[in-house]
Formats: sequence, C-alpha cells, structure tokens
Amino acid sequence: MKFEDLLSEINGFGRFQKMVLCINFFGRFSLGCHFLLGNFIAVIPSHHCSISSLDADEIFENLTQEERLTVSIPVQDDGTPASCHMFSYPQFHLLSNSSSPSEVALVQCQNGWEYDNSMFISTLATQWDLVCDKRALSRLTTTIFFIGVMFGAAAFGSLSAMFGRKPMLLVSYMLGMGFGLCSTFSSSFVMFAVLRFFTGFTITGSVIISTILNVEWVSIEHRKLVGVIDSLSWTFAFMSFPLIAYFIREWRWLTVAISLPTVTAIITWWWVPESARWLIANGRVEKAYYYLQKCAVMNRKEEVISRIKPEALSIIATDEEKKNYSYLDLVRTPKMRRLALLTGTIWFCVATMTYGISLNITGFGLNMYQTQFVYGAIEVPSKLIVYYILEKIGRRKTEAGAQLLAGISLMINIFIPKDQWVGRTVVAVLGKGFAVAAFCTIVLYSSELYPTVLRQNGMGYNSFLSRLGACLAPLVLLLDSFWGHFSQTILCSVALIASVVAWQLPETRDRCLPETIEDVEGTRKNLIKDHDKQEDEEKMTTNEPNEDH
Repeated sequence: MKFEDLLSEINGFGRFQKMVLCINFFGRFSLGCHFLLGNFIAVIPSHHCSISSLDADEIFENLTQEERLTVSIPVQDDGTPASCHMFSYPQFHLLSNSSSPSEVALVQCQNGWEYDNSMFISTLATQWDLVCDKRALSRLTTTIFFIGVMFGAAAFGSLSAMFGRKPMLLVSYMLGMGFGLCSTFSSSFVMFAVLRFFTGFTITGSVIISTILNVEWVSIEHRKLVGVIDSLSWTFAFMSFPLIAYFIREWRWLTVAISLPTVTAIITWWWVPESARWLIANGRVEKAYYYLQKCAVMNRKEEVISRIKPEALSIIATDEEKKNYSYLDLVRTPKMRRLALLTGTIWFCVATMTYGISLNITGFGLNMYQTQFVYGAIEVPSKLIVYYILEKIGRRKTEAGAQLLAGISLMINIFIPKDQWVGRTVVAVLGKGFAVAAFCTIVLYSSELYPTVLRQNGMGYNSFLSRLGACLAPLVLLLDSFWGHFSQTILCSVALIASVVAWQLPETRDRCLPETIEDVEGTRKNLIKDHDKQEDEEKMTTNEPNEDH
C-alpha cells in the first residue's frame, strides 16, 4: 500500500482537505499584499523645492502662490516646476517675461521640498525626503524586501524539512506580522529598510509551507485543482490590495492594514494539521496515524482507518527516510542533481519574465489603483484555463507551452511601433497571462517532482532562485536606456530558454508523489511486496502438516 492508496480510501479531497485549503488560502493574503506594498508606499509624488523661507520677504507678501513659484523655481520642458533645483535668488522679471535667461544660476533645494498630497497623504519619499539624489532609495525598499524573501525561502525550506511544516508555519505568521507592524514605527529610512528585509525573510515561509501542506494532503486527481486554488490566493490579494490602498493613503496605516489580517491566520493555525507524509518519512508514525484518524473522522471514513494499525504505516517509510536531509541532498545523486538544475532554471526564468512584464505593461489609461486591479483580474482567466489543460495535456506540455507563448508575445511586441499603444498593450496583457499560467504550473509541477523527504528543501531552493529573478527584473528594464527593445529581447530569450528546459522534465500527471530519493533515482525496493511475501511465507509454514503426527 502506498500513501496515495491510503489517502484515497479516507477521501483525498473531503471536508478535511477543504478545511486545510481554506485556512491556507486566507493565510497567504498578507504576503500577497506585502509584495505589492512597495508600488504604493514608495511612490514619489510631484514635488518642488520649498520656498517657505522666502515668505519673510515683504515683496512676496503681495504675490500669489503661482507667482511665487514662477520667480523661485525654474520650469521644466513639460511646464511643471523643477523638482530638484531653484533659482539662486528670486527672478522677479519673469512675472512680465516668461522666458528665463540661460545664465541664471541654479542651486539645489536649500530648505527641503513641498509635495503634492492630492493622491497620497504620505509615502516613504515624503517621510524621509527620498527625492532627487536619494530618489533610488525609495524604490530600493522593494528590492530589499525581495532579497529578504529570497533568503527566507531558503531558510524556511530547510527549517520546515527539519522541524516540520506546522510549527514553522506559525513562526512565519508571527514573525512576519511582527516585523511588518514594527516597520511602521521606523524613525529612519535605514531602520525601515532593515525591518522590511526581515518582513520579507519571515513572511515568505507561509507561502512555501502552505503550498506543500495543500499538495501533501490531497489525492492525485485533485492536486491540479489545489494548485490552481492555491495560486488564486495571490490573485485574490492582488485584486483586494488596490481597494485597501485607495482608502488608506498614509504609508504607516497601509502597512498596518495589510499586516493585521495575519492574526486570523494565527488563530486558524490551530486547525492546520502536520503533514502525515513528513511524519511518516521521519519515523513518527504514531503522530501521522493521529492526523490520519482526524482526517478519516472528518471525512466520515472512520471504518477505513479502524482497520489500519499505526505499525502498518512504518512500511511506507524506510530507515533511509528517517535521517535528516539538507540542501546538499539535492545534488548528491545524478537524477536529483539534474532535477534541481532544471527546476531551478525554470523558476528563475519564470520569475524574471513575470515581474519584468508586470513592471513594463503600460497604456491602460487608468490610474495606478485601477491598473493594479486589472493586473490581478488578468490572472483569473489565465489560471482557470490552466486548471482545464493540466489534465488534458499534462504538466510538462502546459509549462513549456505557456513559456513559449509568453516568449512569442514578447517577441511580437518588439516589432510593434511604440505609438501603437493599443496593440502593444493587448499583446503585453496576453504575455502576462501566459507568464502567470507558467508560474502557476511550475509551482504545482515542482511540488510533484520532489520526494517528500526533500520536497520542502526543493521548494525553498526554487523559491530562492525565483526571488533572485524578481530582484533582477527591475534591473533588466533599465537596459532600455541603451536600446529601446533591450529588456523585451532579454525577457523573450529567458522565456524561450525556460520553454526548452521544461521539455526535459518528466511528466507527473496521474502519478504518485515520490516519497524518497530512491523513488526519484529509480532504485527503491518495493518494501510492500517484500513485506506481503514474507507474511505469505510465514502462513505457508504455519499451515504445513506436522510429519511427527
């Protein structure tokens, strides 16, 4: 008997699994919002040098605000006041002559800046004057957060493999919420950046752990459904966050608003079960039997579990499974090494492409709140389509095909003139839809490829490379300053490379999850058959007639 057989008998997608799926779905809400937080709190609103120090001048008393700006701040090509410079002394002659002599000396802002607060009450830029020479620091917070996510993925992947899924999930929830709330009390940008790093580091554990828990508790035929629903939790957060940000336009309170919902996740954590697969793989069969019993009772299959003894679960595990595993085990054996190389390459490419497209989609003619909502809404049909085609054509073809179509979309956009923004936008949106489909597929695909004893390490390793790609995506877009289509060409190449690599992976449709490294390498002995054979031999020996009688 394999674990999948036992799980099917007690209902591999009953009320127990649906409870776990719902708890994890809402538990991931905060993380999705934190991924988008930088888009709103790091915004640099319109600004110009402060001229409040000139108010003491009697001449200024009779001037309107517009006239004061005219004589104090030079005008840019678009007619707006310059953001980082002011006249060395007031140019009163400009009130009668709109042209400015080229020899007028300009100086950097002397007394800070004045900001347009019509859209945002406060942002990081207005809080610590992250403008002009410090402009890059405002956007740097997003990169810092992703670096934290990157290292957190590797750390929690290893820790949850050592100490279990459930305890590390609670650690991720509590620390992620704690650092998120503490960041709102930052007294300096450096303090905020450090806390932002640790927020990303700790909160990412909730993603990779909940994904694994969902997959390890459902039967084979329901894994694709769970994978898509799991991915839709991101879409739910992406579509909800713009609404929250629209009503809360102060960066501190917006951070609080998206961190506090984790309280619900912490409360519902008590109903989250530990992975029975992980418990069995680590020799803790009594605890695994306890959770399987709870699953059977909730799914109304008590009679099935009553026929099975805890000792029978030990047959599923081998002595090799009970040792501690690390990331080094991903590269110790040939097929595991090849699997890690292929999936790691795909995750890196998918993340680079997806975030590159998301940051580069323009032309909607909407404000940033509406645009962000559209970005989230685009993912819904994409992921629903993935659900239907995963079973029809399999994981490998879906992943490779989605990557290929995303690459073709990016290639087409290279040749569409930039003034044809409608066509470019439609193609870019299609490209994002294919990229999201590829991301959704590879998460489920990878969780099915790695064995139970290394599944959390494998997902942590892949997530690490994914976040590395996310960190590099903004840098790729900066290459457009050298050539207008440079970034599109690189993203297109990345997508096509990932498509080729995906074809090298084995198909997992309708197959049992591998439990050990030996399952992946194809060297595991069939302990179940050996056990049954031994029992049959003992029965035959017992039933032999005694010749002495």
